[in-house]
Amino acid sequence: MISVGTCGFCESHSRYYRDFDAIEVQQTFYRVLREKTLERWRKEAPEGFTFAIKTFQGVTHPPNSPTWRRSNIKPGKGVGLLRPTSDVLHFWRLTLREAEILGARFILIQLPRSFRESEESFANAERFFEVAGRGDFEIAVELRGWSENGVKSFVREFDVIDVTDPLVRVPLHGGEVNYYRLHGKYEKGRIIYRHSYSDEELQKIREHVLGWNKGESFVFFNNSGMCRDAKRFRTMMNET
Repeated sequence: MISVGTCGFCESHSRYYRDFDAIEVQQTFYRVLREKTLERWRKEAPEGFTFAIKTFQGVTHPPNSPTWRRSNIKPGKGVGLLRPTSDVLHFWRLTLREAEILGARFILIQLPRSFRESEESFANAERFFEVAGRGDFEIAVELRGWSENGVKSFVREFDVIDVTDPLVRVPLHGGEVNYYRLHGKYEKGRIIYRHSYSDEELQKIREHVLGWNKGESFVFFNNSGMCRDAKRFRTMMNET
């Protein structure tokens, strides 16, 4: 099964639920959401719809990250980088609670480039996953700037899904579920979000997603033209 969606609602909720069968909720990264909001989203979604939520940045991003400017919480010194501090574990518990209320299947942990491929990062992650509960959720991790060997060691050591772009490389975890994020194009190590995918690019994505599919695959677009591109891609997949 291949599910397609976007990173955040790209149109009205009622229309989105008609057009797509999955979503990655972005708001949970920037802000702690009201329980009533999450409950409403769960109730209005059709049966079989899949929610993934993005972990609050207090778990992943240090206090000097510019992403905090959009938050409704002021960061303390102990936030980010999977360090097993009281702040990080507090925000992880909040994320778990939000995922529970929403009825999410996945929790995405997107780590910044400042979470470098190092013994320190690996040690932080080891301690974090030792003490942080997972509930019944599948954990997907996006590592940026790591080598393929580093990514493979990380995702297999901590039994998480390797989140990747199907135009960049094959997923390196060992499970039956793949989770893809499409941000746009890459230039000199930078992500260019202002990008619309060509038919040729979408066909290549389709080829890889189908070829690497083991059981289920979830494809989330996160570029500037994500709504249109996700619909075009879903049409391609339905023609399979």
